[in-house]
Amino acid sequence: MPAVIDQWAEKIRAGDVRAISRAVTAIENRSPEAREILRQIFPATGNAYRVGITGAPGTGKSTLVDRLTSYYRAAKQTVGIIAVDPSSPFTGGAILGDRVRMQGHATDSGIFIRSMATRGTLGGLAQATGDAALLLDAAGKQMILIETVGVGQAEVEIVRLADCTMVVLVPGMGDEVQNLKAGLMEIADIFVLNKFDRDGADRFEQQLRSILELVPERHAWKPPIVRTTATENKGIADLAQAIDLYRKHFAGVDDSRRKSIAHWKERLVQLIEERVFEKIVSCGLSGAALDHLAGEVADRKIDPYAAVEELMARAGLGEAH
Repeated sequence: MPAVIDQWAEKIRAGDVRAISRAVTAIENRSPEAREILRQIFPATGNAYRVGITGAPGTGKSTLVDRLTSYYRAAKQTVGIIAVDPSSPFTGGAILGDRVRMQGHATDSGIFIRSMATRGTLGGLAQATGDAALLLDAAGKQMILIETVGVGQAEVEIVRLADCTMVVLVPGMGDEVQNLKAGLMEIADIFVLNKFDRDGADRFEQQLRSILELVPERHAWKPPIVRTTATENKGIADLAQAIDLYRKHFAGVDDSRRKSIAHWKERLVQLIEERVFEKIVSCGLSGAALDHLAGEVADRKIDPYAAVEELMARAGLGEAH
């Protein structure tokens, strides 16, 4: 197995598409090989720049990603795309697969595109997305674009691993400017007003600027507003320049390191939780046993805290009371 993993990791670092695809699948399925692969490729990471793209459904995020990808490829930069899609309630897979998206880039070896399904578990997806980004980083992708599903907490959680986050809005979708969640206001490094050819676009921008006046600057950076009409390829160069300005602005600031430390702190906690659960399962916790214990809690025969202590004790990680 070690020799096979070594060869697999080597192919990933060489940018082999099939090797990367197999590794992403292993990550999504939480296969034992995934952990070893990530260990092998980790020293080769830390070079890519990760851009998170979030916003409500219908704002044109996928088209923006497609046009940005064309822009970066024209500049001879390699691109990795992770598109986080809604899950099918029947199969658990992504409804919109990478074969449907951005077909114009399918034959370009400088681009890797992968859709990932939420499968109803946001936390697991955030972890899997981060691991997939590491793979693309190790594979030599210079720009990694992470498009989120754009609903609920996913917007805030997944883009935490991005170096730069842009929030996409469009005119004419109701009072979304007034109803912008505080979390989105905090994570937005760049606001994109897409489909700017729509009626009411100027008024929409004025409303957004009024709200941004209340947002404090971070290291002298005020989130800019970039106008785009992605379907017509308008404003894409301006958006890429805004991303580059943000990157240069924070290149010499400790904020990027602070953000990285916060990300890895959260990731370490996730790994600890995962290992503890694996330890408990390895000590004989079957699905039936967990169902029985959950039934005991539901029937108020035992409290949940005592149940957890019992499980920990079984695994040698604590003492039963």
